[in-house]
Amino acid sequence: MNTAHTRPLDHAMHPADGSAPVIEITKLRKSFGKQEVLKNVSLKLMNGENLVVLGKSGSGKSVLIKCIVGLLHSDEGTINVFEQNVNSLDRKELGELRQKIGFLFQSGALYDSMTVKQNLEFPLRRIKKDLSEKEIEEKINVVLENVGLADALNKMPSQLSGGMRKRISLARTIVVDPMIMLYDEPTTGLDPITSDEISMLINEVQKKYKTSSVIITHDIKCVRNTADRIIMLADGEVYLEGTLKDFENSTDPFIKSFFH
Repeated sequence: MNTAHTRPLDHAMHPADGSAPVIEITKLRKSFGKQEVLKNVSLKLMNGENLVVLGKSGSGKSVLIKCIVGLLHSDEGTINVFEQNVNSLDRKELGELRQKIGFLFQSGALYDSMTVKQNLEFPLRRIKKDLSEKEIEEKINVVLENVGLADALNKMPSQLSGGMRKRISLARTIVVDPMIMLYDEPTTGLDPITSDEISMLINEVQKKYKTSSVIITHDIKCVRNTADRIIMLADGEVYLEGTLKDFENSTDPFIKSFFH
């Protein structure tokens, strides 16, 4: 697989037509007890872009994407996804919105008692209820081909390497045709070669499925491989926002500690 190390530096994908962001977060705050994890965070995800949210462990990255899908309820601020305020949706409305969002958990979260095929069938039968058995089979074969694991159909998760499990988890996420992808530390725990392959796969998903993505990571190689635009979180706040070139050219000691 091609493992070229950088994305184009000057082409953050902001639509010129003035279309609304697919995600817009304004002055978001989230605390757990006395610990304020997110403080006044604002950001936008534009249609078709890969937005990387970068930061050290404990900077609030994973809490941010859990708030986006309503797994956590923010204390203050607004989260609009496709111009719907997530915090004001009832359970049914939130469920319908989540069907448009793919969430790749850090652990992969495959069902260990199911084969790869059964893992992929599960969301299809729940979300795409009008599909025939033949259509389900065709969709599963296509996504497995797209993640390079067409021969894994009848394997159990225990028979897969860490990188293969991550690929199958991604296949299960994209099989229902999400419009937004949320990646939580997609390369954590993987060797450098497999990490590069997963990063390239994120770009392929963006291209093939025309997704808009938020990629949570502290892996600078993943940032270089995938980012159209970067937001750095530090102590629960937006520290810097810009292109990869902006970050690599920064003279700020904190930014340089990541990129040099």
